[in-house]
Parts: sequence; structure tokens; C-alpha cells
Amino acid sequence: MLAHDARDIGRGQAEVLLPMAQDALQAAGVNPQALDAIAVTRGPGAFTGMRIGLATARGFALSLGIPCIGVTTLEVVARGVTQAERAGHVILAAVESKRADIYVQLFDADLHELSNPVAADGPAIATLLGVHTPVLAVGDAALRAREMLAEEGIEITISTASALPDTRLVAEIASARFVASQDAPPPAPLYLRPPDAKLPKNQGRARP
Repeated sequence: MLAHDARDIGRGQAEVLLPMAQDALQAAGVNPQALDAIAVTRGPGAFTGMRIGLATARGFALSLGIPCIGVTTLEVVARGVTQAERAGHVILAAVESKRADIYVQLFDADLHELSNPVAADGPAIATLLGVHTPVLAVGDAALRAREMLAEEGIEITISTASALPDTRLVAEIASARFVASQDAPPPAPLYLRPPDAKLPKNQGRARP
């Protein structure tokens, strides 16, 4: 790891992302032309943030002629749980949607996927868990997942790991996929629910 910069800024990602990337390259003493690949999270998450991150990463990769490798937010937060804490547990990665449901995915203690990423409410998460126990939840929606499952009569434990995805783990996961990414298409956003904003019936065209 040559340089690392992470900020939880809420709004304004588009204004700070490129300067942050430039600062990280300078801190690492690396020219963009020396990069082998660009790694980026592709969701699930906030629609605007996902599109800003993906557009920037894909633009970098296209201009440099290198692969752009996408990883999901859910697998990144799951990877943040230490091996010791994961032992003997099923990992419930839970990411906030800021709606009635949350984004979740199940992993075993070795971080193999046990389910696909889904947007789910309490009953749906309970069904997803099935007989998998004990459960360790991680992510910025872990507390809400615990509340949802408590209403279903299921108790889970909250991980001590960071609730937010660690950019260093994004790079770690992507590096393991570098060879397979050479001929892969650029990553697309992982949408698990339709957007709230929709075009009007006339598709935004002015009325005659």
C-alpha cells in the first residue's frame, strides 16, 4: 500500500474525487501511466454516488488503456471482518438503502457467497437466512438488520469491523481478479431496486 485517502463527506463527491485521486498518486510517487488497473465499487448503494465513482473509474481506465475492475460494496464490507471474528459465523453484509428495505448478501466464514445480493425487508432477510446460524452482521445497515430480524424472532450479532467499505480492501479484491479482468467488459452499476426518479410518460419531451 503506497497511499490511502478515505473521506466520509456525504454530498459533493464529484467535486473532490478527482483531486483526491491526484493527491493519492502524488503521495505514492506514481504516474497514472504506471497503473496496471483501476478498481471501483459498483454498488449497491446511493445511485448518484455509484454513477460518479463508476464514471470516473471507467474514464481513467479508458484513457490509460487498462482494465477497470468492479467489486460489490457488500463483498468489501464482508471482507473487512477479521478471520477470527468470522469463525463459526455466517456473515450478513448489510448496506443502507435509506428506504424500507436494505441491501444484503450472505457469506460463509471463508467469504464464499451463500446468496445473491438482494434488497430485502425483515421477513425476506429471515427467509434468506433460513437455517444459517449464528449470524454476524456488518455494514452501515447492520443495526437496522438486527432490528428487522428481532421482529422476526431472530437474534444476530453486530461485527466490530468498520461499517463502511475500506478502499484498501477494494484494491485487494480487485488485484486477485486482475488476470481474469483483461478481456472483461467494464463494470456496470449493481442496481437492486428501481430508481425513485422516473421520466414522465412522454419521456421528458416537450409537449407539441
